[in-house]
Amino acid sequence: MRIFVVGGAGYVGSHCVRRLVAGGHEVTVFDNLSAGHRRAVDPGAAFVQGDLADRAALERVFSAGRFDAAMHFAAFLNVGESVSEPLKYWQNNVANTLTLLQVVQASGVQRFVFSSSCAVYGEPEDLPIVETLPKNPINPYGNTKLTVELMLAHSAPAWGLGSVALRYFNAAGAAVDGSIGEDHDPEIHLIPLVLQVALGVRENIRVFGTDYPTPDGTCVRDYIHVEDLAEAHLLAVQACEPGRAEAFNVGTGRGHSVLEIVAAARTVTGHPVPLVVTARRPGDPPALYADSDKLRRACGWQPRYLDIHRVIETAWRWHHAHPGGFER
Repeated sequence: MRIFVVGGAGYVGSHCVRRLVAGGHEVTVFDNLSAGHRRAVDPGAAFVQGDLADRAALERVFSAGRFDAAMHFAAFLNVGESVSEPLKYWQNNVANTLTLLQVVQASGVQRFVFSSSCAVYGEPEDLPIVETLPKNPINPYGNTKLTVELMLAHSAPAWGLGSVALRYFNAAGAAVDGSIGEDHDPEIHLIPLVLQVALGVRENIRVFGTDYPTPDGTCVRDYIHVEDLAEAHLLAVQACEPGRAEAFNVGTGRGHSVLEIVAAARTVTGHPVPLVVTARRPGDPPALYADSDKLRRACGWQPRYLDIHRVIETAWRWHHAHPGGFER
């Protein structure tokens, strides 16, 4: 297929582009590089630097060649920032996606894969999280993701769009060969922050609360390897059915606490990784982990990276080889 990938220079997007190229697909990446990196884009993909807010730029790319499918990774993702700057998130994550969908509709593309989030569930009362649980986002970020899912659901009967929303849990790790990985500025994710301590970039890792109702008192999250996420996207684009909107969780089905992540990083890196305990952060649920059986049944997807040490090993290989990231 000829696939248009928005945000294909970012962390998850770049790994997905690599998998699509390896699978024999013809890929065009469209990215403004505000959070992505040109060096992360697979050399087998075409690259266009552009912004989703620029409808004319989108229309030029679509008029130059007919696409069979589109994938959308280009969203702001900092939950805290979404609370302090909500309109920034509604503009980029919702308004700009609306522009993309209008161009997709006009071009006749009928397959669309969307990077959604477990944030659409808010603070679920039941675990593991299944797709049928109530959707109750507790921050603007989660609300923007749910709003796009609703746009996709409404587009299916209206004009025949076939879409899949993949609700990520915690993306982690890096390409096994160490060539591409996670590089955010500022970094907000636990595993790279812990590895920055091992690299000497920061002195310690902060643990936000040790009094949660979990086995060791720290928050538990489901860490899904980025290459397993990439495989899910490949299967999802093949599974899109015109006139049908689907949503799938993408996780391992098991959770790891903050202290377990720190302990695993100590083992992998050989560094003591000192930690500092601070107060809880508002809105942090005690535990979030996925039931991904729906994706397994529908698409035959199986995560390969279930050992958290192996996940961290791939991340460490990338960060150790690229202590300054892609550009720095």
